[in-house]
Amino acid sequence: MNLFDATWTEADAAETDLAVLPVGSTEQHGPHAPLGTDVLTAEAVAEAGAQAYDGEVVVAPAIPVGVAEEHRQFTGTLWVSPDTFRDYVRETVASLAHHGWDRVVLVNGHGGNVAALREVAGTISRHDDAYAVPFTWFEAVGDHSSDMGHGGPLETAMLRHVAPETVREERVKQAREGASDGWGEWVSYANLAFDSAEFSENGVVGDPAGGDAERGEELLELAGAALVKLLEAVESRDVRRPDHK
Repeated sequence: MNLFDATWTEADAAETDLAVLPVGSTEQHGPHAPLGTDVLTAEAVAEAGAQAYDGEVVVAPAIPVGVAEEHRQFTGTLWVSPDTFRDYVRETVASLAHHGWDRVVLVNGHGGNVAALREVAGTISRHDDAYAVPFTWFEAVGDHSSDMGHGGPLETAMLRHVAPETVREERVKQAREGASDGWGEWVSYANLAFDSAEFSENGVVGDPAGGDAERGEELLELAGAALVKLLEAVESRDVRRPDHK
């Protein structure tokens, strides 16, 4: 059940303690892909997993702004501090738990959110009346994960499958020409760069031409199946915290 489309009485009738909360970002994805890419992909995976799950799952509205200051030089990028982001996620999960949906998978579509989501999920699970675990879709697609860039083959493929009208196909060549091969500037296993504009002319990392709609369909199937497996584990898990002395 998608909360955004449901009435309160329909939500009240839901017989589950399981919810998914899509989390994305509003940030540049090169000249060819929309600022909302991370929201669109997180929502698509959350819906796919919820629909494939053998049981009822509540799908919450997506959180559209995340930890994305690394893209601040590109117009339209929005961001909040990690503290604000963690508080927002935590309080959103608390409101879900208030209605009985107290086992929550945070379905993430943005790399900059990963550290903050792991931290806030630990805080929620240790100190609140809820259990939360983060899931980042592009880490759950097998060998494809090694191709993850930014506005590159994986995200472009997913968009071409779930929201093809959002991809500016006439600008893909431009995206390729201004892209970097990898994320950051690495010396002695340390990344010298903090902002994407330091190493990518147009914000793209990787070749978006390597992501067609067929690949996007496979990505959605893999991520959705991984999410189903995680939902099954979360639903059956004993989430009581170990005693401490």
